[in-house]
Amino acid sequence: MAVSAGAATTRPRNRKQLIVEAAGQVFSERGYHAASMEEIAAKVGISAAALYRHFPNKYALFAECADVMADRLTAAVDGPPAGASLTDVLAALIRVTVAHRASGGLYRWEARYLSRDDRRKLRVKFGHVVDRMTEVVGREFPLPDARLRAGAALGAIGSITMHHTSTAQRRMEELLLAAALRVAATDPAAAPGDTAAVELPAPPVPRTRRAEILVAAVPLFARDGFANVTNGQIAQAVGLAPSAIYRHYPGKVDILVAACLQAAALLSQAVDRSLDHTADPRTSVDALVRTYVAYSFEYNALNSVAEAEIRGLPDDLRRPLIAAQREHIAVWEQQLRAARPELDARQARLLVHAGFGVVVEAGRALRWQNTPAHRDAVTALATGALAL
Repeated sequence: MAVSAGAATTRPRNRKQLIVEAAGQVFSERGYHAASMEEIAAKVGISAAALYRHFPNKYALFAECADVMADRLTAAVDGPPAGASLTDVLAALIRVTVAHRASGGLYRWEARYLSRDDRRKLRVKFGHVVDRMTEVVGREFPLPDARLRAGAALGAIGSITMHHTSTAQRRMEELLLAAALRVAATDPAAAPGDTAAVELPAPPVPRTRRAEILVAAVPLFARDGFANVTNGQIAQAVGLAPSAIYRHYPGKVDILVAACLQAAALLSQAVDRSLDHTADPRTSVDALVRTYVAYSFEYNALNSVAEAEIRGLPDDLRRPLIAAQREHIAVWEQQLRAARPELDARQARLLVHAGFGVVVEAGRALRWQNTPAHRDAVTALATGALAL
């Protein structure tokens, strides 16, 4: 009892804030469904019972984390005075995002697990951030599609929450600021090269029940989230009894792993094709951007599932997928450093991820409608992030 009394007297006044920060990190790293209240409590250094005194359940804590991150971004864009430069507004956003990097990725994929009302509230707050950015971007760079450029610039900044590559904080902020400014200043109609000429590998034809199950599961995972999809729904989409799924996959997670492996294989094949006929590092990077954009539009559901769900997989299943991701990044890093020798390895990787972030947010803004004009626009913006 004496120990408990002593612990109570040293309880930090900002314990709720510490809980939210720790929870945001766990949700970002593990995914909403894989995270547990016990894991979050341990990260804070308290018991699960103490955690439940602040939040009645995991969902309440999750919703609070998403809300806090949205409020931080709103405060960042509203902080600079009216008429502030784009540089000032972007710098404020970058400082907040870098400071809360470990928990800031929560909104990117996991927000789909919020209730409809909570998602609506979050959309209003993020909408305000994009509105403010659009106004400043349009004022400073009076080019077409200011809202698309603003969202893409936010994607470059937000990319820092989706990977672990690091460098000196000041240099990191400088690189993100320069990338976001270039994106904002890019004319979306100025795509390099012939984006329509990209040849993507065709997905395997589903000639077996196993392949049919995979094809049916991917759009369900993309729409509702892996954890919310049942084997019964997958079986119904294929015209099977739920028990028949187990003749082809030991469990639902094995379907997800198969989807992630297929995504990695298709992207690897696309990259190999894109580099077959390039003559120098600059054209190689251009080809990589065009290919990644085409792949993201063509295989949007498959790519979204692979990106969103990999963090929730058990470690032994996640390792080969992480290895494939790193191999893909290494190709980009090598080509970008050859095109821009002033970059070191970490700086190059950070910019590559910024380019990926641009593709995600610009593609979302265009609702992934796979048209030549949309692919051209996203290609131009992602190329701007890399300063080519």
